[in-house]
Amino acid sequence: MKIFSGSSSIDLAEEIAISINLILSSFELTVFTDGERRLRVLENVVDEDVIIIQSAGMPIDQNYMELFFMIDAINRSGAKSITIVVPYLGYQRQDHVFRDGEARSIEVIIKIIESMNIDKIVVLDLHSIKIPELFSIPMIHLSALSIFANRIKKEGWNNENTILISPDMGGIRRIKQISEILDNMPFATIDKNRDLLTGEVKSNVVTGEVRNRAIIIDDMISSGKTILAGSELLHLNGVKEIIVFATHPVFSDHAVKRLNNDLITKVFVTNSISVKLEDNSPKIEIISIAELIADYLRE
Repeated sequence: MKIFSGSSSIDLAEEIAISINLILSSFELTVFTDGERRLRVLENVVDEDVIIIQSAGMPIDQNYMELFFMIDAINRSGAKSITIVVPYLGYQRQDHVFRDGEARSIEVIIKIIESMNIDKIVVLDLHSIKIPELFSIPMIHLSALSIFANRIKKEGWNNENTILISPDMGGIRRIKQISEILDNMPFATIDKNRDLLTGEVKSNVVTGEVRNRAIIIDDMISSGKTILAGSELLHLNGVKEIIVFATHPVFSDHAVKRLNNDLITKVFVTNSISVKLEDNSPKIEIISIAELIADYLRE
């Protein structure tokens, strides 16, 4: 078995490789002055089972193109099978058409991936339960919820002093899942509205009781507007301590600055997307998903 990493996931891939007793294989990457990328596999992969790890975080299109070139190069080099691990599947929020004339972008990405002769794709915490239905190849959907639950238990946050919060109605299934893992910890949901033109978020009502400590659970943090709006509403409803757990740190549009708001106590995200945090981000802690992925790859 050989394991390769694209440019976006080198640190995560190294952790996974160590965990499954492999050495990260290498390829040659050339970037031309106009931005074109050329890839060359430097190791013999003939009749090998190959794993490629590449997350589609920012820059999304560049990371996808690099992934596609890696798949093609390894296929042409004679690999027996190819499994791609895409911890963050870019464009997943565009899983249906909101307005007339729009593309269903995630379906386009999936069709491209499926056309490239891979055997399996491994993803993490998809935005919608409908996305797996779009795949016609084997798709493994892992979740960081068990990792989050373990951290919550370790911190001593329990049913007596804490409530779980879904920041919007779309996260109800997710919040119910982690509630069950945490011995049916109570939960509430926030009714959120987003302007499709401006991206502005308004959180209107908390459905359910609140307590002094609230733990917001989400699949991703992009601009941070949803988390901030939800935190403001929770504060108005008497919550004193707000902790956030989110799988994918997209962190666009000054998100880190919003997360440093005084209302938010702590933010936990995974390394599904590689982010370099500055010294002014003391509230943000990164939890590794390497062992979660390695456990699956060992099977």
